[in-house]
Amino acid sequence: MAVPSAETPLNLGLLLFIPYRHLESKVLDALREHGHDLPLSQARVFQRIDPAGSRLSTLARAAQLSKQTVGSIVDQLEQSGYVRRIPDPADARAKLVVVTDLGRELVTISLPVVREVEEEWRGRLGPVRTRQLRDALIELREITDPFIA
Repeated sequence: MAVPSAETPLNLGLLLFIPYRHLESKVLDALREHGHDLPLSQARVFQRIDPAGSRLSTLARAAQLSKQTVGSIVDQLEQSGYVRRIPDPADARAKLVVVTDLGRELVTISLPVVREVEEEWRGRLGPVRTRQLRDALIELREITDPFIA
């Protein structure tokens, strides 16, 4: 991979990731300020948990990690009290990972930070370009997100 320069600009994937990383860092900083020292690996799995609960295999696919790795991360989240495993009502042999009340506190802390960062971006880009960016990303999601319903 070439080092970006004037002749070889940053690729679109990296240009998409850099703002996301900024947002992610702001959220993790806010969580730490509220006493939640959530490692990045745990945060990335936690954010993929469906509000109704998720199977470990679904989380592993969404996080693009092995089921064993995600199982270990979920164990850590469970030990911290952010999630718990319950029987899957659709299949008694399976378990669902669900967010606990303490885990919902993470969401409550995170949402205003996300809104604040998005407002910062809107202030920089303006409402029209922000809407165009959102529309373009939604369109790309249709061909890049295997979990789109």
